[in-house]
Amino acid sequence: MTRAQKKQAEDFTKLLGRAHDGIKKTIERKNIEAALDLLSQCQECAIKLGEIIEAVEGEDFVTISLIEEYCELVYQFYEKISQGQPVNANQASKALRRSLVRMENSIKHDIPERREVVFLPYKASMWDSLESVWKAADEDPDCDAYVIPIPYFDRNTDGSFKELHYEGDQYPDYVPITHYDEYDLDARRPDMIFIHNPYDDYNYVTSVAPKFYSKNLKQYTEKLVYIPYFVLGEVDPENKEALKGIEHFCITPGVLNADVVIVQSEDMRKAYIEILSEAVGENTRAQWEKKILGLGSPKMDKVLETSEDDCEIPEKWLPILQNEDGSRKKVILYNTSVTALLKHDEKMLAKMRSVFETFKESVEDVALLWRPHPLIKATIESMRPQLWTEYEKLVEEYKAEGWGIYDDSAELDRAIALSDAYYGDHSSLVQLCQSAGMPVMIQDVEIV
Repeated sequence: MTRAQKKQAEDFTKLLGRAHDGIKKTIERKNIEAALDLLSQCQECAIKLGEIIEAVEGEDFVTISLIEEYCELVYQFYEKISQGQPVNANQASKALRRSLVRMENSIKHDIPERREVVFLPYKASMWDSLESVWKAADEDPDCDAYVIPIPYFDRNTDGSFKELHYEGDQYPDYVPITHYDEYDLDARRPDMIFIHNPYDDYNYVTSVAPKFYSKNLKQYTEKLVYIPYFVLGEVDPENKEALKGIEHFCITPGVLNADVVIVQSEDMRKAYIEILSEAVGENTRAQWEKKILGLGSPKMDKVLETSEDDCEIPEKWLPILQNEDGSRKKVILYNTSVTALLKHDEKMLAKMRSVFETFKESVEDVALLWRPHPLIKATIESMRPQLWTEYEKLVEEYKAEGWGIYDDSAELDRAIALSDAYYGDHSSLVQLCQSAGMPVMIQDVEIV
């Protein structure tokens, strides 16, 4: 049973104790109706308590039988009073108290208290932002860790929901998955909930199912923890202009609603604190200093611990990665972002065609691994329908020609481990590649 669940059970017994005082007084005053009402409330409260314990510990757990004895005692007093039989107030109070003490002692000593931690990723490709934290929780013998991928929707241009997506089948085999319909947050009340999507209903392209918005999750746990799914370029926390460039990442519902926010570095922590203190009020600075921790990004943990030998390489990739003599080509990780496509439209498509033609001419020496941002489809299809048609055509041509790799899998760490250099747009991937010691070159859409 989690700490929160145990506290909830203890709160129920306190309510029963207070009700007993009222029952004694109403019997003494011969206020039959009030006494019956209080006894009825005790019965309902005890039943609810039993349901909470049974859901976690099972119907045969020792505390359940003590609750049943208590309910039987309450029923007996109810029947006697309702039938007009004499009931001694002191004796009734002592009997109820003795039964309640046995329940309280059993809850305190018989029910083991364990930490229960829940991870709520939505896109499998972003799981690396939570994985190292999950591994630590999963290896803790006193902790039960659950990975529960949550559904999300693409949005129409008017903001309404369209397709529902669930990616629970796309996680690594070593990660045990619990379906979101099989875990009752209200009943289980985990000690901690981890999320990596901070936007709630403020994302105009996609949305996790509303029941999993951060503002709703807060009611189910004592500690809601937000870890960004992205890694930002480091900024000087004293540079006001630089802070303006990242403030839209910092002022989000997930940051505001979380009890703890974990960011990639101490400088980024200071940047968040400056941005939030200015936006919400300088009098809130102490709150952000306590809430925001610069403990590092699990995405970087994943990149640094993954080598090429750890990766399962698809069979169809091997002829692209290797020469005929079996020697390995240099691999260039080509990353295209949502922002660049939205900003440059058809000009960006022309740039991409130019890049493909250049690398196509060099296939004997270099392999291109193209990894587009996972939200490109949802974003461009919603915001630039005509551009999406042309973009999709370009993707299909690239895949059909077969000289390069198209990687839209959830395994970002594999793409980095296989690559020798980065080329493409500004994105959080740049920071990850730099942390892996990889040379980085940013493409210029004006050069074709």
